[in-house]
Amino acid sequence: MTKGLSASNLTSTSNVNTSNKQDFIRQLWLTTDCVCFDVDSTVCVEEAIDELAKFQQVGALVEAITRNAMGGNMSFRKALQARLNLIQPTCQRLEQFLINHPPQLTDGIAELINLLHEQKIPVYLITGGFHSIVDPVAKNLNIPLKNVFANQLLFNDDGTYVGFDEDEMTSDSGGKGRVVEYLKNQYGYQRLIMIGDGATDMEADADGFIGFGGNIIREKVRDGAPWFVNSFYTLIDELQTDARTSVSHHQTLPTKKYPTTIKAN
Repeated sequence: MTKGLSASNLTSTSNVNTSNKQDFIRQLWLTTDCVCFDVDSTVCVEEAIDELAKFQQVGALVEAITRNAMGGNMSFRKALQARLNLIQPTCQRLEQFLINHPPQLTDGIAELINLLHEQKIPVYLITGGFHSIVDPVAKNLNIPLKNVFANQLLFNDDGTYVGFDEDEMTSDSGGKGRVVEYLKNQYGYQRLIMIGDGATDMEADADGFIGFGGNIIREKVRDGAPWFVNSFYTLIDELQTDARTSVSHHQTLPTKKYPTTIKAN
């Protein structure tokens, strides 16, 4: 992998014409010093809160709140609060949900993260979802739990739902951008890449953004992302091709693709 290139040494994407924006991001991808992934519909196939709502038999009501929030009629925090008040995810029901409906990893994500780890690139998960659902995913992918930024559900002693931790950066609008800013300030990353399917990922103010449409294609992201991919194997191929070019050593790109599920602890 090519090293020694910082985002400041490259022309900002805002100053690059449309035809060259993808080349810019592809070059940044090959020199990244940090990769952040969204989780729902990106690392994992489904949207966990929607599936949890269906499990609690309030799917349609929660979906209506989500549409209202996406229309700009309420903040992310208020929408999250309203949805969770409907879902009422007790400890017992949440545990049963994870047993019955374990998160399913997207094709290629395990191989991609393993490749990034081999190349000593730190990986983070940034999501508006919940630690109780996301942390087992991180463990399965060998991502340290300190590298997971998600929301924390709060329960009473008897396991009933009481709320969520509003001090988490991801608990309100613009949270992903605050996490990105924190990581850059804390660790000095200069070529931080954000990968995700949603507008909040695209607007997180990373050094580079790669839109992902492997599970769902959102038109705003597809049209606005400087580089939009439908498979993680595209990103794997870029890294392996660059590595082969750098060291003149051929590696075999994995061709077997299969769904992976995470078992509840």
